[in-house]
Amino acid sequence: MVLDGQKITIIGAGIAGLTAALVLSRQGAQVTVLEQADAISEVGAGLQISPNGVAVLRALGLGDDLAWRSQRARAVVLRGHRSGNEVVRLDLEQHAPELAFYFVHRADLITILADAARRAGIKVRLLQKVDRVDAESNPVVHLANGAHSQADLVIGADGLHSKARVALNGAAKPFFTGQVAWRAIVPNSVGLGPEAQLFMGPKRHLVAYPLRDGSRVNLVAVQERKAWADEGWHHSDDPDNLRAAFSMFGGAAAGLLQSVEEAGLWGLFRHPVAPVWHRGRVAILGDAAHPTLPFMAQGANMALEDAWVLGQCLSGKGSLEEGLSAYQTARRDRAEKVIGAANGNAWKYHLRQPLAWPAHQILKLGGQLAPQRMVSQFDWIYRYDVTKAAEAA
Repeated sequence: MVLDGQKITIIGAGIAGLTAALVLSRQGAQVTVLEQADAISEVGAGLQISPNGVAVLRALGLGDDLAWRSQRARAVVLRGHRSGNEVVRLDLEQHAPELAFYFVHRADLITILADAARRAGIKVRLLQKVDRVDAESNPVVHLANGAHSQADLVIGADGLHSKARVALNGAAKPFFTGQVAWRAIVPNSVGLGPEAQLFMGPKRHLVAYPLRDGSRVNLVAVQERKAWADEGWHHSDDPDNLRAAFSMFGGAAAGLLQSVEEAGLWGLFRHPVAPVWHRGRVAILGDAAHPTLPFMAQGANMALEDAWVLGQCLSGKGSLEEGLSAYQTARRDRAEKVIGAANGNAWKYHLRQPLAWPAHQILKLGGQLAPQRMVSQFDWIYRYDVTKAAEAA
């Protein structure tokens, strides 16, 4: 096996980094993960893990852990913003019962992956802030404290501001989409069941779904506006600003918004997919390679897919370089297609009158006449099982 005894350094102990560590460790590699934080943790927020991501967690033996800590989604419900009236219900239990969609707290998924990494003997070094990466045949990770780390292979799973991506591609030039997003977790004061609720309004929409035992609700609220906001998930905002932006929303949305005590705000930027995913013995995956807007809820799922394919490609080739080349070939087209779908999805939820009413009527009619077709329109994303596809390849 190519990976037997190879020393691999992974930058970042998020979903991408920990999953890659687990996959590569199982292939015989000696894996060390560098994390800049003082603990393996994540900011509190919800994630949607769709069947394509679930397939990877199941292949790693973590499917039951996910199910235990999550809410399994029964449906996706699109609603009007003023009264919260139902426009169309996409019933997953009826029309796709074999597919598992989960709502999970990000911190819970990180815990699942981190616990598995500890059991596997993977080393996780905290307080390791990376300054730069030398992408050579013998790669070097330079730390902010002046120390450095060498390995047979360096993998950048360090997100939007990846040092490994910069080493391979230079600095990226993302552009502001004219949209910002708030997120918050609130008590389930309105009794939401295990369904994703999407409230559609003019130039804005709100997504809500339950977490853990159903007592909490994750909110993501997106607004089109000219005022720029910083990129990244760690910026706080006054909850009253969120409520003001969505003051015309009624029904359950209004009740949930009233419960917001802390809100994060971030600007939505469109990043190009990295032209180069590997050089020498340095590679990138997840958001470091292909940041995506949140409108298909595929960021975490694509990271899970990347990690699995990277491991399969590296273990199935004659050299690390050949494996890295096969990995980019296997992943790039799918990443671009999924990101394209996310880029084109938001406007559908932001229609203003007079376009909103007929559009909602078409959605309602589609739900009545062809519900199976509406549920299956993104089967190319959700039914793709990368663990089987990689084995076949």
